Amino acid sequence: MVARAQAQSASLAATPPMGWNSWNHFAVKVTDADVRAAADAMVKSGMRDQGYVYVNIDDTWEGQRDAQGNIQSNNKFPDMKALADYVHSKGLKLGIYSSPGPKTCAGYEASYGHEQQDANSYA
Repeated sequence: MVARAQAQSASLAATPPMGWNSWNHFAVKVTDADVRAAADAMVKSGMRDQGYVYVNIDDTWEGQRDAQGNIQSNNKFPDMKALADYVHSKGLKLGIYSSPGPKTCAGYEASYGHEQQDANSYA
């Protein structure tokens, strides 16, 4: 029983997920440039090396859906793939906000009826 408990505790996270979330500072005003600057600051300050690896874009990145129902980013985020590549090149992980309803908390396009489609596009 003790060996099993030790094995389980060894597989649990040593720390909680650690990172940065855009909402805390920018709320509805976050842009691509803000996210890139946050990623740069996390590396320069040494946060990444201490385990802060998540860069999370909160609400207000969402645009409309295309003809196939795919969620698009709005003009504040002109190329989400390029932004993700930039964050990843810093040794960080990019997270993105979504909401299960038809609209996000800030009134932007959400995932209702498109949950799997959106999850596939985020991955």
